[in-house]
Amino acid sequence: MIRKLLPHPYLTLTLTGVWLLLANAYTLNSLVFGLLVGLVIPWLTAPYWPAHPTIGHPIKIIDYMFVVIWDIIVANITVAKIVLFMPNAKLQPAWVTVPLDLIEPEAITVLAGTITMTPGTLTAELAADGHSLLVHCLHAPDVDAVRDEIKTRYEARLKEIFE
Repeated sequence: MIRKLLPHPYLTLTLTGVWLLLANAYTLNSLVFGLLVGLVIPWLTAPYWPAHPTIGHPIKIIDYMFVVIWDIIVANITVAKIVLFMPNAKLQPAWVTVPLDLIEPEAITVLAGTITMTPGTLTAELAADGHSLLVHCLHAPDVDAVRDEIKTRYEARLKEIFE
C-alpha cells in the first residue's frame, strides 16, 4: 500500500529539496508545495518507470559520494594546472574503452555520470551490448592506468552498492 502512495521515495525527497532550493524560501508553504510536487510527480510517472534497482549496501552510497566529491576537487586542480601550465605539444588526450562488470542499468548510468562530472573526463558512448564505456580524457599518458582507476575507484564501489 505504501509503495502505491510513495512509488519512489528518494525521488520524492529530491524533488522536495530541489523545490525548496528553487523557491529560495524555507517557509511552511514552500515545504508543503514541495512535498505536493514530490508526491504527485512520482505517482503520475510510476507506470513508466522500469523495475526498482536493488541496492545491496545503502550505507556505501555515502562513501561513494565522498570519493566522488574528493575526486572532483582533485580533478579541478589537475585540469587547472594542465590548462594554465602545460604546453599543447605535451598534452596527450586519449580515448579509453572501459569494459564493464556492472549489469544494472542504473549502476552504469551512475558510473557514466560520475566520469562525466569529474573534470578532464567525459563519457562519450555506451557500447550497444552495454559491456563497455568509451571515455575521453583530456590528458592520459597511460590509458591503462586511467581504465584501471575507473574500474577500481568507481565501478568496484558501485558493484557493492547495486549488486
